[in-house]
Order: sequence, then C-alpha cells, then structure tokens
Amino acid sequence: MEQSLGSESGPVDKSRVLNVKPLRCLVPIFPSSPNFPPFSPGQSASYVSANPSGSFPPGFAPFYPFFSPTDSQRPPGFGVNNQPGSFGFNNPIPGAVPINSFRTPPPPPPPGAAANGDTGPSRRNYRTHTSGIQSQSQSGEVDEDEYSETPNQNAQYLGSFSMHATDAEPTSKAKRSKSKSQKRGRKGQEVNFSSPEVDAESFLSNILNSCNPMVFDTFRRADGDKESVGYILMVYDLLRRRITQVEDGKEATPGVTRRPDLRSGTILMNKGIRTNIKKRIGAVPGVEVGDIFFFRMETCLVGLHAPCMAGIDYMGLKISQEEEPVAVSIVSSGGYEDNVEDGDVLIYSGQGGNIFRKDREIIDQKLERGNLALEKSLHRGNEVRVIRGLRDVANPTGKIYVYDGLYKIQESWVEKGKAGCNVFKYKLVRLPGQPEAFTIWKSIQQWKEGLSSRAGVILPDLTSGAENLPVSLVNDVDDEKGPAYFTYFPSLKYSKPVTWTEPSVSCNCQGGCLPGNSNCPCIAKNGGYIPYTVAGVLVNNKSLIHECGTSCPCPINCRNRISQAGLKVRLEVFKTKDKGWGLRSWDPIRAGAFICEYAGEVINGCNVEEIDSENDDDYIFDATRTYQPLGVLPNDSDGAHQVSSHLMISAKNVGNVARFMNHSCSPNVFWRPVLRKSNNESYLHIAFFATRHIPPMRELTYDYGIIRSGKADERKKRCLCGSSKCRGLFY
Repeated sequence: MEQSLGSESGPVDKSRVLNVKPLRCLVPIFPSSPNFPPFSPGQSASYVSANPSGSFPPGFAPFYPFFSPTDSQRPPGFGVNNQPGSFGFNNPIPGAVPINSFRTPPPPPPPGAAANGDTGPSRRNYRTHTSGIQSQSQSGEVDEDEYSETPNQNAQYLGSFSMHATDAEPTSKAKRSKSKSQKRGRKGQEVNFSSPEVDAESFLSNILNSCNPMVFDTFRRADGDKESVGYILMVYDLLRRRITQVEDGKEATPGVTRRPDLRSGTILMNKGIRTNIKKRIGAVPGVEVGDIFFFRMETCLVGLHAPCMAGIDYMGLKISQEEEPVAVSIVSSGGYEDNVEDGDVLIYSGQGGNIFRKDREIIDQKLERGNLALEKSLHRGNEVRVIRGLRDVANPTGKIYVYDGLYKIQESWVEKGKAGCNVFKYKLVRLPGQPEAFTIWKSIQQWKEGLSSRAGVILPDLTSGAENLPVSLVNDVDDEKGPAYFTYFPSLKYSKPVTWTEPSVSCNCQGGCLPGNSNCPCIAKNGGYIPYTVAGVLVNNKSLIHECGTSCPCPINCRNRISQAGLKVRLEVFKTKDKGWGLRSWDPIRAGAFICEYAGEVINGCNVEEIDSENDDDYIFDATRTYQPLGVLPNDSDGAHQVSSHLMISAKNVGNVARFMNHSCSPNVFWRPVLRKSNNESYLHIAFFATRHIPPMRELTYDYGIIRSGKADERKKRCLCGSSKCRGLFY
C-alpha cells in the first residue's frame, strides 16, 4: 500500500504527506449550480439531515434508487451496462418515490381506522418546499378510505407501494384452485380467460399522444391553473381506468392486491405530470372550493394535499433564525374521533398514540410532527385547507373527498379519547365569504332523510315512477310552475327497428359477461374488453359501444348493460336564472360514469331542415352534427366526433330528463352511441357520461354540436354558458 503512494520503483517519500485530517473534516466539492451555492475552500459544510425518500431541503434532490428517472431524465450511460452516469443539477427532478413493495400488506387495522397525521418516523426536516408522494407505513396507521375499483380490493396496504410491482387483488382458495386459462361462470358455463400484460407506460403514451399533450415545465409544475389541474386529473383517470380494464381480464395473484389508483399516480409523478409542487399556505391555483376527488392520489397530483394517506400536511416557515412547522392542509375522513356535524366548524383530532394498532401499546399522543404543526398554526393564525372525506353511497368501502375551503384554528386542548389515551383536539372555523361545499352535502342528506324539505319543489317526482329514482322538479327563481307538458318515457321509441347487414351473434353468459372471456361475442365486439369497469365507469375508447341485446341471456345487472339499468344518481330538473330549465344531480358523479340516455321518438326518413317550429328544435338531438373533441377518452381528440348513423331524436312530446340538459362550450357531460343488437335487428341509443368528477348541485351540460347545413345561420342562438372558452353561440 505504501508503494502505491510513491513511485513504482522507489521507496515512499513520507514527507509528501503534509497534513492528515479525518474524512469528516474534508469539504466536498460539487459542480456549481444556480440552485446550489458552491462551498469555498475556507468554509465548512453545514450538516443537514434528510430522509433519502424525502422531503429535501433547497438545493438537494433525490438520488437513485430513491428516485427512478425516466428516459428523458436519465443521464448518458445511466443504467446501461453498469456504466456510471454524469449527474448534473440543471434538470428538474420530480418528488421521490418510495421503493417499498406492496406485495406483503401490513396487518389490517379495524374497520374505519384512519390516520389523521403522518405515520412515518418523527425524524423529519421541516425544510420542505416541494410536495411529493408522502406515504408512511411504519406506524401502521393508514387511511383506509380509498375508493375501491374492484369488490375484493384491500386498502390496508396503502402505505407501501411501487410502480414496478404488479397490481392484483387477493384471491380465495376457490379461485386459486381454478386453472389460469379456464374457470367456471356463475351458471356453470366454461369461460376462457386471456391474461394480457399491463403495459402502463404504453397506455400513458397513447393517452398523452391523443389528448393534446400539455408541457409541464418548471413553472407549470410549481404553480398550476384550472386548465393544468383539469388536464392532470383527466390523464390520471384515463390511465387508472385503462389499467383497471386490462387487469380485470387477468387471473388474480394470491397475496397481491390491485391498486391501479396508486400505480397510475406514481407513474405520473415520475413523469413530472403534476402541478403545485411548491407547498403553500392558503388557496391552491386551479382548485376550487367544492371540488371533489374520488382518490387521495388526485389531491397529491394537483398539490392540494401532498401525503397520499396521512391526514396532516405541513411545511417549514423560517422565523428569525429558526424554522418551525406550520400546517397547510388536513383531511378529516372519519377515522379519528372528529366532530364534523357543524358545517362551518370542525373539531379535529391529532395524530399518533397507536390508537389503531393492536400489536402496540396505546399511548398518549405527543406534540410532534403534525400535532406540533397544528399548534404552531394556532399561534400564527395561518389559513389551513380542509378536505372532508365523506362516505360514498354508491360504494360502501369508498370515500369521496370534498375540498371545503380555508379554515383557521381557533383553539386546542387535550382530552381523554375512547381508547383511554390523551388526544390532541383542534377547533377549526371556516372563513366567511367562501362558496358552499360541505354544507350542500349536509342539506342534501337531510332532504333524502326527510329531516328538512327542499325549497321550491313543484313536483317530488316528475317521472311518476317511470324511473327507479325520483326526479324532483324545482323552481326557487320565479313563479313559473313547470315546463310545457310532455309524456315522460325513459328510453327511445323506434317506429321500426334498423336492419343490420351483418349477422348478429348473442352471448351465452348466463350470469353476466365476465372480463377476459374470449368466448363472449359481445366482449369481442368491444375489442376484447368490457367497455365499463365494475363501478360502471366507461373505459372503452371506441366511437361506438356494443352492449348486450334482448336476445342475450345475461341479466339486467350485467356489466355490459350499464345504460339499460336506468338512473344511478338522484337528478333534479330546476329553473335557471337565464337559460330556462336545467338538470343537475343531488349525488356526486364520477368521471366516466353513466348519467342517462337521450329518450324520445326516433325520427325516420327526414332531417332537421324539415322541422320548422323553433320549439321543436329545442328538443331535437341530431347525431349527425359535428362535435368538438373533448379529449375525454384516448383517440377522442383526433378529430371532430360524428356518428355514421343518421340518428335523430325528438323529445318534444315524449322524452326523459336528458331533454332538460343545456348547452355549454365547456361541458361536463359527453355522449356516446350505444348499439344493442337482437338477432338481425339493431337499436342505436345515445348515452351520456360525465367528462370529469361532478359535485352535487352543479348543472349538467353537454355540447349541442355544430350544424353543417345551409340553414345553420337561421338556428344560431346566443350562448350563455359563461365558459372562458365560450364560442358566443350555439345551434
């Protein structure tokens, strides 16, 4: 070893060793960067402790393997034949992603258990200015309120996940005993299953290439707007739905849980498709009070609440020479003993204490991490965003997250909880002057339970029982007693069926069509996949949806009959201020969820030019019009949407709730043609779906389209939609 310090042939000259210092005294030298001031030789480097999985002080960045770079972010030679890469500091790096595997879930907490605060270790640096996926599982306190996409999903493993692991749901012994290529259907028929691989990266590329991709540079990631927030949520939901659809056709893997919501979010984080990554106090650009989210990961991607399962999000504020944590947002989802009865006041419980851990001793909560941040926010008086997790009536295992606006902490105290330990309590009061959010949900619940009456009700059910859910007729604007008389009918009336040139083959799925069944002709018509998820959300990117017809033996609750089972949400026809009658929902509506079909009388052998009355034109649905692409489904933005079939429906004398939907240049509803075949006859229907998550009591609108005929100018009407993209007129 001594010879290695001298010449190859002579002895070692020990006088060359001028000074010997321990390694910890040596000052590292890094390449200079505008975001990272270099050390001078005379300076000593200040010691900063940072968790390798985040969060990071200014100038620091995650490193491999805690950061998995994309191809565009990978330096030359990185990860190829073990060649070292040259890392720089000029490219933006998204938040770190834990590499924990979720193949072995932690012990499940009791039903309803949820953590209000961080569930990771308390050793944390408060110099956190960017929000990443914060997923802590070491204490076992997890927020078990994620929306389940499949019936057998387990949410208890939520705290540890990886984009590289295979999402799958646990299977019973009965399922494991079946062959991977075959298993029995509900009525004993043999079903052949295919097992396609889930290539999430190619799915995302397809979505981005077909949805007018938006560039997320450093500025757009740091500060979002309504357009970027809507784009991110749309891309996330499309990717999650597509992964769910493909995994439905796969055989379940024992001991592995499917979580396409977490997998999709992780992929978008790694790709940098996110916004509002800078933590901030107060409102988040692009997110409005009353907005709803069906997945916690959605709140992470748009910067509303960074932790994907912890209930308290906080950041560091520099006070004189020191930093202290302050709370920026909280999620109250019912896991702790929170008092949420008052619409403007929230009694929020602190974090910790091992309250939901059966394998640990219950202890008093400590004034640290999230609890300390809330206490500091009480004294500083800063605003705190409040997200309320409410039960989803359509899914007993799921929750819906409602952004309820800005609150301030008014007081705090300690009291004995039900488990016998001391629990921190914080009283938060909603700031005045904000739009209603949670109070609307409370009012609707009271209407449904009969505890209070809806003001302005003209008819409790204008359908007279024709629908499986009542549809209220309400006017709290003026004295008009209702729309012109019409006969309510829930579906289309064909004077004669349309003869189909191709022979139609019905399925033989006695108990309902099953995902991945290669023997089902109805699934084959849809490209080998059922066009809907188990939650009834549209996934199919085809311009035409094939549903089971009357000659198919499957029941009405078959997954390929979503548009045939009637209304799924409680609707209300109401009088608008300046657009006549409109339609809205008492219930929240998921993006891609079926709302209703356009019912009425099919017009045969004529076109819209032959209808002279202006009143008739108000209730005409013309499928031959040209519609602006919405980018709601992949390949939807390739060009103007148009149906080859010349379907025209009149709802003047006979119709359903769809006749009351108004036009908007930025609609929250879109339509798709649905074909139902029976023997050699076919019936085309028009089904409406939600373009995005729609909160309760928000008007439902769709784009009426553009008429290409010579009489288009005669039908022009002034548009009052109020959208920033308003074209000024509609037809």
